[in-house]
Amino acid sequence: MSSKLAPRGQRPWWRDAVTYQIYIRSFADSNGDGIGDVGGIRSKLGYLKKLGVDAIWITPWYPSPQKDHGYDVADYLDIEPDYGTLKEGELLIQEAHDLGIKVIIDIVPNHTSDQHKWFKEALASKSGSAARDRYIFREGKGKNGELPPNNWQAVFGGPAWKRVTESDGKKGQWYLHLFAVEQPDLNWENSEVVKHFEDVLKFWLDKGVDGFRIDVAHGMFKESGLPDVRSSWIEKIFGKNNLTRMLSPEHKPFWDQEGVHDIYRSWRKILDSYDGDRMAVAEAWVSPASRIAKYVRSDELQNSFNFEMLTTLWKADEIREKINNSIDALAEVGAPTSWVFNNHDVVRSVDRLDLGLTNHGDTTFSRHGDVKKLSIVRGTLRAKSATLMALALPGGIYLYQGEELGLPEVRDIPEDRLTDPRWQMSNYKDRGRDGCRVPIPWKSSSGGAFGFSSNENLTPQQAWLPPSSWWGKYSAESQESDPNSTLNVYRKALAIRKNEAGLGDGAMEWIDAPSQVVAFKRGEDFACYINFGNEIELPSNSEVLHSSAPLNGNFLPTDTAVWLRVSK
Repeated sequence: MSSKLAPRGQRPWWRDAVTYQIYIRSFADSNGDGIGDVGGIRSKLGYLKKLGVDAIWITPWYPSPQKDHGYDVADYLDIEPDYGTLKEGELLIQEAHDLGIKVIIDIVPNHTSDQHKWFKEALASKSGSAARDRYIFREGKGKNGELPPNNWQAVFGGPAWKRVTESDGKKGQWYLHLFAVEQPDLNWENSEVVKHFEDVLKFWLDKGVDGFRIDVAHGMFKESGLPDVRSSWIEKIFGKNNLTRMLSPEHKPFWDQEGVHDIYRSWRKILDSYDGDRMAVAEAWVSPASRIAKYVRSDELQNSFNFEMLTTLWKADEIREKINNSIDALAEVGAPTSWVFNNHDVVRSVDRLDLGLTNHGDTTFSRHGDVKKLSIVRGTLRAKSATLMALALPGGIYLYQGEELGLPEVRDIPEDRLTDPRWQMSNYKDRGRDGCRVPIPWKSSSGGAFGFSSNENLTPQQAWLPPSSWWGKYSAESQESDPNSTLNVYRKALAIRKNEAGLGDGAMEWIDAPSQVVAFKRGEDFACYINFGNEIELPSNSEVLHSSAPLNGNFLPTDTAVWLRVSK
């Protein structure tokens, strides 16, 4: 596959792209209300250009009650008033394009908000109506329908079904919500649903967006008959009383059904009908890697997030195995790998790689680890090394806002300020994902919530999520002039990657190295070494291009990555 690729610059942009994820509420606030917005993104396009990214991905910006911060969509054809207007969105797309930056937006096809006009109509209609058929309504079990239709659990905790009160005041049918109760699942066997989302794609493509990130791309279709998840199977996989880990990759009757692939074939035709190599990337938590490959066959989606590294420990043998499995699986279908070390759903890599977290568990402790054992210094070294490794691997990479600043997880958000639905739906056992969603610190001083807001009088506590008092020391301002800062390590790496013909998509070759070292070659003379163990000596016939941390002469310290030019 790789040997047949066109030269870099002549192949579709998404095969090599460095894409920067923007969690819109937390990126930059242009109107002083403590909530990030479209204007805030526009104000930081120069920063993103200097960082060196090829594209931005913006989390849902549609009108929404914000029960799950935009992933509960009330209208797919407009922009949330708190974030701005359609006109501002169009200006953002144009201004990004003027700087050579592509724009990807989120699309949420598995469910809508319960405030969507369709769901309001469904609640006002009778059982068996066309309005209810857009969603998944079912009669309950038991003598009077008092039991849920099956034993499915919601991702955020608790049963995945809610019973409605009918117009006559009596208890009636149940509707499926695999996520929050305010997020009813759509029925993708309904032709009206299928047609509507095709129209949504065309609406935004006509506005100039370059692609879509598909939320819960492995969802949408459910197994015929909506069968129970077997209790014995659940206990074997998860253990007793641990039913809430519903996003794990093991096959279930509501994930990774074959019907999703027909949808993506039709979407691919729409994308291909527009110029500019428009694309879509799947958020598909499926396993093994061969299942992911099905989503990126030549007539389906162009990209799928590779989440293997989000559940991998900082161990050389594990990482080598995950790299091999990922590349081999996607090579069979001719698709590039898209590496992910951070996003808005997981503990930040500074904490995760130091504490050995794998994004599993149902309590704060199991998911977030023991803060008493956390070494920020060691975690930062590992996070920067992981990034240099990922930037050197074949394919593209998705970065998450703030990782270029070395932001750690924020663990001291007061309980009364937590907003993630996981918190309430887990019976207050899992603090959820707010710790990686705290507003970006642009300035060192606390005014404007560390520069997040244009309102200098806005205190950190007045931001939609409150940053910690120490947040300013990670600010972009404080890192600007330090050549060894995380920000400048990222900038230099992205600049080299953009100009290095052997990087991006293409072939790689493993280099023989000690067991605690991951080393590989790209192109004619580029090599990457990542040291997980004791200090090692670098090849004598090499020139250092970049490193994640200072070297010790010609020796590579532990938890450090280096890029080399190797002579023959």
